[in-house]
Amino acid sequence: MATRERTKYPGVYQRESADRLFKGKTDICFDVTFKFEGKKVWEKIGWLSEGYTAKLASDIRAERMRSMRHGEELPREKKKAPRLSDVWAKYEAWARANKARGGRDDTYLYNNHLKDRFSDKRLDGVSPFDLERMKNDLLKNDYSPATVKHCLVLIRQIYNKSMAWGLYQGGNPVRGVKMPTLQNQRTRFLSHEEASELLERLKAMRTLDLHDMALLSLYTGLRAGEIFNLRGYDLDFQNDIIRITDPKNKTTRHAYMTGTIKDMLQSRTPENPADFVFRDTNGKKIVSISHSFRRIIGELGFNDGITDRRQAVTFHSLRHTFASWLAIQGESIITLKDMLGHKSTAMAERYAHLVPDHKRRAAVRLEATFNGKAEVEVVK
Repeated sequence: MATRERTKYPGVYQRESADRLFKGKTDICFDVTFKFEGKKVWEKIGWLSEGYTAKLASDIRAERMRSMRHGEELPREKKKAPRLSDVWAKYEAWARANKARGGRDDTYLYNNHLKDRFSDKRLDGVSPFDLERMKNDLLKNDYSPATVKHCLVLIRQIYNKSMAWGLYQGGNPVRGVKMPTLQNQRTRFLSHEEASELLERLKAMRTLDLHDMALLSLYTGLRAGEIFNLRGYDLDFQNDIIRITDPKNKTTRHAYMTGTIKDMLQSRTPENPADFVFRDTNGKKIVSISHSFRRIIGELGFNDGITDRRQAVTFHSLRHTFASWLAIQGESIITLKDMLGHKSTAMAERYAHLVPDHKRRAAVRLEATFNGKAEVEVVK
């Protein structure tokens, strides 16, 4: 704790923060002291950044002494906030049971980016300034803005859960931090030749699991997590429909089977409709794409010379390829939105540049009509 210094007000002290700033200067905390039942008592009043001053601290001290003089009860000592490490232990157990991939992504972020910084801090001891410093340090060390955002979101979730569980009643410091701007939209998609080459290599593997999942993503645009979650009862072969019940945006949608996809899924339909369509060697749900996919992409040379991760081919590139092919063949943005399962057209509009140039054709027709070189059909 920083050394307390006397102020000009009796019984009022101030101390400088080791890590808090206010208006470009070191933040100051005000404490008061007085005797209660023969013992010297210290009470933290608050920070300069919270609107407290030495004069206000003196007034509060005077009120405390007036209360003692008239036999009134002093405010009870505030219960200490829990340490982040204690809340994390409960949060990790919750994430393991309730989040995708058993919460492994959160565990990775905590162990690699949050633990050393914040595990010993109490929840009321983490400030927006602390989080801004973490954000800047990660960006300086070449971590992507997406990674930084995931760290901040995890901290926000930990605080929100601690309040929901009655462990903490303070504020959430993430509210005072601006999230980094993400520039992570993928622009690379596979050509038909590249996709065929990839499927051929995957088909030559010992099992067809990876091939069939890649084929499904290319023909339907399903995300990896949506493929992992497919169960027998999600497959409607009578109407050639795949029901996606737990998508990213929480709204159930349907994908449509081509003949190739129907044949593949019929060969995989589990006897028990409640079982997963794609299962590991132990018969359990697959939870991640095999590292073999990345290895084969490397062997095919699809990522040779690529330094921008947005240009690198990953499994998610297959969904992006599905959407890009739809745009190239002239499907509307509304159709793309519905088939990709987006709630608005904003995400689908990233493919607008691939749609055949109908705007240019419209302008050319308008000019031709104006110059009398084309006839205009009037609809009555």
